[in-house]
Amino acid sequence: MRKRPRQIDVARLAGVSPTTVSFVLNGRIDSNVRISPETRQRVLDAIETLGYVANPVARSLAGGQNWLLGVFTYEAIFPIQNQDFYYPFLVGIEEEAAALGYDLLLFTSVIGLDGRRSIYRNGANRLQLADGAILLGLEEEKGELLRLTEEDYPFVFVGRRQVEGATIRYVGADYVAATAGIVEHLCAHSHRGIAYLGMAVDNESARDRFLGYGQGLRQAGLTVNPAWVHRTQTEAISPAFVEAHLAQGVTAFVVEHDSIIDHLYSAAAHLGMSIPKDFSVALLGDPLSGSKLSRNVMAFTIPRREMGAQAVRLLAQLLNDSPASAEQIILPCQFVPGETVAPPKG
Repeated sequence: MRKRPRQIDVARLAGVSPTTVSFVLNGRIDSNVRISPETRQRVLDAIETLGYVANPVARSLAGGQNWLLGVFTYEAIFPIQNQDFYYPFLVGIEEEAAALGYDLLLFTSVIGLDGRRSIYRNGANRLQLADGAILLGLEEEKGELLRLTEEDYPFVFVGRRQVEGATIRYVGADYVAATAGIVEHLCAHSHRGIAYLGMAVDNESARDRFLGYGQGLRQAGLTVNPAWVHRTQTEAISPAFVEAHLAQGVTAFVVEHDSIIDHLYSAAAHLGMSIPKDFSVALLGDPLSGSKLSRNVMAFTIPRREMGAQAVRLLAQLLNDSPASAEQIILPCQFVPGETVAPPKG
């Protein structure tokens, strides 16, 4: 078998010392070592001739960059189809990493006794194989994020994240402004009874959407009615549930997930009603590919591809000690009018 070329082989072919090869590979500058353009070119030519590839582990131990970025997810992200929720994030991450000259290393496997994925194995940070990492997923472990910051490990989260005792670098979407815009649009169509239907979760994106809901109502001179705010399983959205809210004066529903919209359509059909003739619906996000009924819903699109790309840019700036305009970036969402909103009946 042909032996893998080493730095000493490159040095021998270029007629220089191994130290010179190391300086050229790592891009280091030392006042005591002068490397002429001609010498540097001989080293690069020797590298190309031999097909030399730096050992990433050895390079990391020597304090250099591996040019490897980790991608860690707290939940399964391999897309079943191109329209999968995580697919645009991954496309943006891959495109920007390639543009900046980084390879990607995907971390997915370690699952604890509680069924949750973990960055740490036997107390060791597995992400250390990469120069830094992009993290994503809703089921994150806040204790691990705090530990990463205490270890000064460079990472950027895709999605706004708050951790007590730490400042998390992230690229998120402006769910507050986007949700407020949806509510203001409903109010402009004369809706005054607007119910909020959320999933049974409590995370940053859900809190941002609810904050926007309140802001949109206040902009119209309205207040939040607690009886019209629900965080529940989608199965609870029954015909009786819808009928009771309509009787209380609700004329529109804003919902966090498109599976809820499917239940609203089913309830409307059961009651002999239709959307938006009898009540209006708006989605606080963009429909997933699996939803059958929400393709034409009023909604806003999340800039997922740009969020992934921006996270890579932010991480690269961090790794190269380049000044970043901000370490917590919020990108705007785009309003989609849809066909599920009309003025209230009567």
